[in-house]
Amino acid sequence: MKWSKIWSLRHWGHVFRRLPALLRSPRIPLMDKLLLVVPAILYWVLPDVLPFIPIDDMAVTMLLMNWFVSRAERKEQAGMKQIGK
Repeated sequence: MKWSKIWSLRHWGHVFRRLPALLRSPRIPLMDKLLLVVPAILYWVLPDVLPFIPIDDMAVTMLLMNWFVSRAERKEQAGMKQIGK
């Protein structure tokens, strides 16, 4: 991932628009959805487990969201290609 992409408002707009649809999509496996939700919830609930890491809860959540959207879109595109064949 390019670091310039992380600072782009257009990119984050895309991430925030796609996230709800990808979380509801039956084409995305439950395990992939849990790879976003579980670490984010754990980081928010148990912030004292990693007290010396100077990363805010929102930053960790946004990085997880970015990773999930890019991964889920790749899997969704691969699934659509298989259906089209």
